[in-house]
Amino acid sequence: MNPTLPYTDAQTVTLAIIAVVLPFAAFLVNFLLLGKSKASGWVSTLAILASTVLAANVFFKVWNSPGIHTQQVWFTIGATKVQAGILLNNLSVLMLLLVSVIALPVHIYSTAYMKDDDGYSRYFRYLSLFCFSMLALVVVDNLILLYAFWELVGFSSYLLIGFWFTRESAIIANKKAFIINRIGDIGLLTAIIILYTQFNTFDIQQLFGDKGLIVNSIIANGEWTGALGSIPALWQYVAFGGVFLAVAAKSAQFPLHTWLPDAMEGPTSVSALIHAATMVAAGVFLLGRVYPMFNGTELTVLAVIGCFTAFMAATIALTQNDLKRILAYSTISQLGFMVMAMGVGAYSSSLFHLATHAFFKCLLFLVAGIVIHQVKHIKDDNNLDIDPQNILHMGGLRKKLPLTFIAAIIGALALVGLPLTSGYLSKDGILIQAFDWSDNKGGILKLIPYAALFTSWLTAFYVARLIVKVFFGEFRLQKMNPHIHIHMGDGGWQYKLPLVFLALCCLFPLFSLSPIFYEDAWLYKGFLQANFLARENMYHYIIPVLVNILSVVVIYFAYMIYVKRNTWSFPQTGMLFRISFNEWYIDSFYNRVIVRFVMWLSNALYWFDSKVVDGFVNLLEKIGIAIAGIAAWLDKHIVDGLLHLIADIVHGIGGFARRFQGGKIQYYLFSMLLVLITVFILKLIWT
Repeated sequence: MNPTLPYTDAQTVTLAIIAVVLPFAAFLVNFLLLGKSKASGWVSTLAILASTVLAANVFFKVWNSPGIHTQQVWFTIGATKVQAGILLNNLSVLMLLLVSVIALPVHIYSTAYMKDDDGYSRYFRYLSLFCFSMLALVVVDNLILLYAFWELVGFSSYLLIGFWFTRESAIIANKKAFIINRIGDIGLLTAIIILYTQFNTFDIQQLFGDKGLIVNSIIANGEWTGALGSIPALWQYVAFGGVFLAVAAKSAQFPLHTWLPDAMEGPTSVSALIHAATMVAAGVFLLGRVYPMFNGTELTVLAVIGCFTAFMAATIALTQNDLKRILAYSTISQLGFMVMAMGVGAYSSSLFHLATHAFFKCLLFLVAGIVIHQVKHIKDDNNLDIDPQNILHMGGLRKKLPLTFIAAIIGALALVGLPLTSGYLSKDGILIQAFDWSDNKGGILKLIPYAALFTSWLTAFYVARLIVKVFFGEFRLQKMNPHIHIHMGDGGWQYKLPLVFLALCCLFPLFSLSPIFYEDAWLYKGFLQANFLARENMYHYIIPVLVNILSVVVIYFAYMIYVKRNTWSFPQTGMLFRISFNEWYIDSFYNRVIVRFVMWLSNALYWFDSKVVDGFVNLLEKIGIAIAGIAAWLDKHIVDGLLHLIADIVHGIGGFARRFQGGKIQYYLFSMLLVLITVFILKLIWT
């Protein structure tokens, strides 16, 4: 740790590190020591409880202070020293506390929800690893470390989405999530490389802080100016595109959103954590971290994509019948609001909505878990062939699950954004600032706030449809078969305590003493980027009234359609219904066009590899073998033959010459005489 850090700051950093590491310690204990013991659930729960206490301590010490940044040399390449450390500012400590506070009720809930599952201990190992990954992601000060934990968050979610790996649908879902997130990861890595190339550092504070390199270069030159001078606009947009892909993948924005509804194959408690404050929140957190790097054009792109995603997902949620799938598209829509808010400059409101959404979406998923759990028991007890997640099989559950019903109502009101809830404060802030932003825009951009306003009313309709289908009217299974055995209840304290806690957190007092004015919220003030506090135009009065009055009308309309059935009914046919029910055919397009093209290209490359590349290699092999055969024949019959011939000649001459060495003098004299005669004759011939 930095030895120059004041003692109190060093103590705060130590507490933050312990808060991050505790879930990882629980993971190791469960993995190495406890095996399949049921104690693993409480080990993980106690670890996240301790992390929550420490995170709260860190939060109150750092919030609205200058912040704490400590680092040391991580590694050196040549003359380049790469620093790594901890960055604690308002964004860091908010996310540190938010992840811990949301994870705690999920852990408590899971001890009961997963108690009969054979993978109980494995579940808590994965959950602890997941929490560690996200907690570390929000406090590191280095883009390399951020990328590493970004990947670990994705890997942890892969394990949890495919937790029930014996189900084919779960395997397909976690592979889909993994592959789509790899696209985003490539984008983030590209952006990191461009940033390092330009500014020669991975330090987040040095890059994006109030006096960081990017901010200073934009102030001084109106553009990025770093180690290589002014960066070409193309590369700046490539870096933005990389960050956007990362955000679109993690936070499920169009066109990389399709993995999130399928991720419902994991346990419902996992869905609560993924959708509330961990994986999908990571994308919006990344936008908050690197926000100074975006220029006006890039922010406009964020506003357009976020608004479109919010609208698209809301229209799809209108017609879905799977309880968790409706909530999944609701998450995509709300994340669209957050991304749009970043684009229109409502930085504070975006992060405010991130925090409020975490509570009411976690609450709604835990409610869904109880409902699905109870309907599944009825299915198993009566041997029914039904889908326990289908809201068409529910109804009237408010009498059988009273606490769950009250919690669902509070969560639904917060999701719609009605007064006295936290959702009202954060969502109205986004809408008002969107209208403020559009005053200086022209053309189609002026439609963005109106589209967001319309999306809010769609939200009110599909949320009301979900609530009345599940909790109002008659219990449809009992109506279909009056003799079925029904035993339902809210469950034990592990179910009730998380619901009560999260429901209370969905109300306005947690964030503001004022139930009306979002500007008074402490969280909003903590991230204030521009002067939106002054109520300088009519938007601050008209928008809340317009949103909420029409939302109440829409809710009543949905109630009359789905409960009273004495008014106009929602059309179940037609082009618009089919588009919504089939999720805008985006998945179908991917499967029929993108996936088929990739498969065709893969098969074509396989054919080219096997027939052309391998064929060429095989041809070279045959030519090599033929040349080797010819060389072997030449070596054996020509080279070796010549050597053998010379050896035979030498051997013959030697044998012939040996006969003259018999030791008999008369033979020597005879030989000498013969040589002399021969020489004499040759001389006569030549002369």
